[in-house]
This record gives sequence, C-alpha cells and structure tokens, in this order.
Amino acid sequence: MYSRYSRQELFHGIGKDGQEILGTKHAVIVGAGALGSAAAETLVRAGIGKITIIDRDFVEYSNLNRQQLYTEKDAESKMPKAEAAKNRLQKLNSEIEIISITGEADYGVLEQTLPADLVIDALDNFDTRMLINDFSQKHGLPWIYGACVGSYGITYTILPQITPCLHCLMEDIPIDGETCDTAGIIAPAVQMVSSHQSTEALKILTENWTALRADLLSFNLWKNEFSAVDVQRLKKADCASCGKAASYPFLEYKNRTKTEVLCGRNAVQVRPAEQQYLSLPELKKRYETTLQQENKHLVVLNLEGKRFVIFQDGRTIIHGENDKARARTLYQKYIGG
Repeated sequence: MYSRYSRQELFHGIGKDGQEILGTKHAVIVGAGALGSAAAETLVRAGIGKITIIDRDFVEYSNLNRQQLYTEKDAESKMPKAEAAKNRLQKLNSEIEIISITGEADYGVLEQTLPADLVIDALDNFDTRMLINDFSQKHGLPWIYGACVGSYGITYTILPQITPCLHCLMEDIPIDGETCDTAGIIAPAVQMVSSHQSTEALKILTENWTALRADLLSFNLWKNEFSAVDVQRLKKADCASCGKAASYPFLEYKNRTKTEVLCGRNAVQVRPAEQQYLSLPELKKRYETTLQQENKHLVVLNLEGKRFVIFQDGRTIIHGENDKARARTLYQKYIGG
C-alpha cells in the first residue's frame, strides 16, 4: 500500500497491470522547455520505463517562471536543458532510464530514439513540429501535439492511420500564429496543456486506447473560453504526410528553415547548411579575447556586440539580433557554413 506507485495502482484506469505495462514503455519528449519539463516530470514520477529528452537550447533566467525542472544555478551556468532535465529527473526517480540529447530534433536524431512507444511535442516552433508529424506517421508512432502562448493553449492526440495528422489540419485549424515573443505566456496555460498531454500519454502508455480523447482541445484561461472540436472529418486521403501515397515532405532537410527567430529572446538560431561537428576548443582558441563563458556543451562569444552561443553541432544562437538575413551573414563570417 505504501510502495512508490501504490496510489496510481489504486486508480481504476491503470491498476497494477497498467503500472507493469508502463514500466516497459519508452516515450520521447521533443523540447525540454515549459511543456517538456512538465511532461517529463509527470512520466518519470509515474514510473515509465524509459524517457528520451531532446532539446537544442540552454537554461536562461527567463525560463524559470514556468519551466519547473530548472534552477537559478542551471541558468547561471547555461546548462543545456536536456542535461539539466536529466540531472533533476534522475534525482526524482533513480529507477528510470533517462536519455538526454542536446541538439536539433532532426530526422537522424529522432531515428536514434527508436524503438519508442510515443512522441510528445513540447516545441515552440512550427518547423520541427511538422517534422515530428511526418516522422511519427512514417514509423507508426502515436504523438501528442501541444502548444501554448499567452493564456491560450491547444492540444491534440494523433494516431497514425486513425486520426487526421497535423498536416491534414493545417488548412482548417489555426495551429501556428502568435508566439511568446509577441504575446508572452503565463504558467497556468502551460500547466493546463501539459496536464492534458500527460493524461493522454498515460492512456497510450498503459494501452487504454478507448479512453483517448478524440477531439482537438483549445482554451483561453484568461477569457474563460474552452472548446473541443471533432476534427475526424478533416482527415485527407491525399495528405502528403499520412495519405495512401504519403511522401513525408517535412522529413527532407532542404524543407526545413535554416534560420529561425527564437520565441521571446531577441535572438536568431542559425543552423549550418549541412550537419557538422565543431571543435569547441579550436573555436575558443580562435576567439579567445571575445570568450564570455564555456562548458563542455557550448561556448559563448561576444562578437560585434552580439552574444553568440555556439553548440558542437554547428547551431548558433545569436542574441541581440532578430533579422534572419543579418544573422546568417554574421554566422558565415565567424563560424562558416
């Protein structure tokens, strides 16, 4: 009665059998920000067998109002979010296998996570979200879409071959618009979306398929508005991502943008045209007089009054710049590619 999962086992929807099943499952969480850290903590505390966390970013002080896994120390040291999340989660439940990947969630990285049972979307950008959609369709993986901005949130559970995919919904449902850069965000909106995502995740991971919510759910907490929409009729037989002749267009690297303005950061992320591996010690040596900070995952340089946060995979976040073309020029000048 007093075991770690006893109260969860008492719940009729899970029980001891469901708890045992949960302990054999593997979930992949893409994004370790507000939604990702909340979902990861829920699943780790619930006793999932394995969890993989993918995130390209590092912890900053502006994250701490809503990203529950991180501390001021993480922000001070610019700890990569995936690594900081793993460190915290391992302390919460040492029985769980936790894999952290600091980098872009591209097709190659996602393939490394297989076999998996579920993908949870905890992203803040449309580009990678569509890649996840195609990846999940190709490999037959359930995935849970979720997004929030301001006091608004939206979430939908996507089952390959059964429900419409995100590509199907693009023409009819507003799934991409304002960002926290323009509208800000409050923590309760994050918690609401995460609660729905995590509940759906537990249903899938304990194989309670009939309990899944069929509707697309959206809400605005500040305006006291809630909506559940039946979108099954929007499934398209000719969809390039989930139709009979699916070509999975968003898996192609050329279809992914190489520069991206980051949410709420006055910063642009630049990815190299081709994936590469940078020597951080060499980079540090080259720009020794401009070095601001470093750890084993990244170096921080001050170049032309801009703060360059450079990762080993060539990704660079240029702070103090919100023009994509200018960011690309700066990247090519100092990093190459």
